[in-house]
Amino acid sequence: MIDALLPLGLLIVVCKIFEGLFNRFGLNSIVAYTITGTLLGPITNIVEPTPELQTFLGIGIFVFFFLVGLDEIDIPSFVATIRGRFFVAATVSVLISLIVALVFTSNLFNISFALNLNFTEALALAGILSLSSLGLVAKVFADKGHFKQPIGLEIFTTVIIAELIALLVVGFSISEIGAQTYDLSFYSVLLLLIQMASFAVVAWFISARLLPHAIVFLQKVLNVPELSFGLLIGGLFLMVVGAEYLHLHGSIGALLFGTALSSMPRQVHEDVLPGLRSAAEGLFVPLFFASAGLHLDLSFLTLPIATIATLVVFPSLGKFAGAVIGTYMARLDNPFAQATGLMAKGVAEIALLLVLFENGVIGKDVFSLFVLMMFGYIVLMPQAIDLAITRAKKTHRAKLPTAIPLSYARRAMRDITVNHVMDSTRTYPNSALSAEDFINDWSVPNQRDYLVVDRGEVVGIVSLPRLQAMSSRLRANLSLSTVLRTDFPQAQPDEPIEDVLKRMTDHSLSVIPITDGNTGVFLGSVTSENVLELAVLMDEIAEELQNRGENIPETHNPI
Repeated sequence: MIDALLPLGLLIVVCKIFEGLFNRFGLNSIVAYTITGTLLGPITNIVEPTPELQTFLGIGIFVFFFLVGLDEIDIPSFVATIRGRFFVAATVSVLISLIVALVFTSNLFNISFALNLNFTEALALAGILSLSSLGLVAKVFADKGHFKQPIGLEIFTTVIIAELIALLVVGFSISEIGAQTYDLSFYSVLLLLIQMASFAVVAWFISARLLPHAIVFLQKVLNVPELSFGLLIGGLFLMVVGAEYLHLHGSIGALLFGTALSSMPRQVHEDVLPGLRSAAEGLFVPLFFASAGLHLDLSFLTLPIATIATLVVFPSLGKFAGAVIGTYMARLDNPFAQATGLMAKGVAEIALLLVLFENGVIGKDVFSLFVLMMFGYIVLMPQAIDLAITRAKKTHRAKLPTAIPLSYARRAMRDITVNHVMDSTRTYPNSALSAEDFINDWSVPNQRDYLVVDRGEVVGIVSLPRLQAMSSRLRANLSLSTVLRTDFPQAQPDEPIEDVLKRMTDHSLSVIPITDGNTGVFLGSVTSENVLELAVLMDEIAEELQNRGENIPETHNPI
């Protein structure tokens, strides 16, 4: 017992001290944690990765992936942007990067200096090399103030889609490796996808529907200190065990659990998560990345020079080529700045590399090489992203996504409520109007859904694309009352805008009526366009204040 506590204590203390020192030089805390492990492990041999120590350190991987799912994975926004140009850019970027990486990690092309992994293992490693790090992008945006700029919203949207696509590839591959089947027949792939989908549905139902209500109820009945922390950490471990029973890797279970919890309202987030975050950032995550450092050495120097050069250069070139080609194909403005954002890497990649190492997919030599490579990304990419965005801002024309990612709103619009965005002056069509007259007289650019109001009461929502798909003759004889959508959500003026955006996304709507919470009186509306205009306005205000030599006040810290 004492023998296990001594290395744990040393790792925690040195990790946090190094974190403070490294932050003074603008370096990511992950670098500090990993270097701590390297210093106390391979360099000085003070700490050794014993089985007892590894059991405790392994908890960190589940906590880390839980936080990745909680903060970075945004399924509703992913679905909302599937048909958009940002989805095209992200998909092409990941696909090209994945193909290039597979050339040098698999045995498909019989290249003598490639790693010659079997296809499943090579796909997992190629997926890791194709990842884009939303966490790194978010930190750069928070530090440099890019959250309040339209180009920041564009890059954030593209990166979140690219990260999710690559994580799906990695998650599928690691699950195949965990099952030790290496069978990519149609039946086995379909079975694994069904298992992952079933687990995701169960995780979502428990964490998004049952757990928040259970926490609130039990807190009232039992009044137990830190009840929410206990339920969350216990629920996390149970999800990990459930994933392992289904032959999914435990980290995938933790990721899905965090993803499901990310859809909770902001108030619930703030009520139940502080304890877990404190434990994660103060204990589990530092120890996890320190454990990566315990396995880091110079053994990669024994690899052939051609292999080292190939693994360092070509996956990076493939990633950049994919990012540039994807942004050009999607016709995004300032493709170089967009591509630079997609090149952000380093944090989740180290965690996933450790998973592959512990599963015996890659050796210590390849693991050490790629971890050092990720250090390079962590150190260099923040400056490159900031420089690219700074240069792009001067000539940038906003080409914003149709839906704001909820994770972006959570960071950039944390203090924004509905009454900051609500339009209370607009007039609305009534249900007796014909569909043809509505299209001619009421449709406006960049708006898909419209409220229909009779005598001051919202009676439904009409979809412009649905009406445009009808013939002119049919529209002329069709009143809006026959095509209304009546199952629409509502919002109140004092609600956080991120919660309202989630409600709109869940119902596939771009408009929502705002009513008084006490009387139910209709007050106005909020559209997706209103929120996008606010993002542009925030940037214009910041520029105007900067021109006057003033600073825009910061009311929160997004990270």
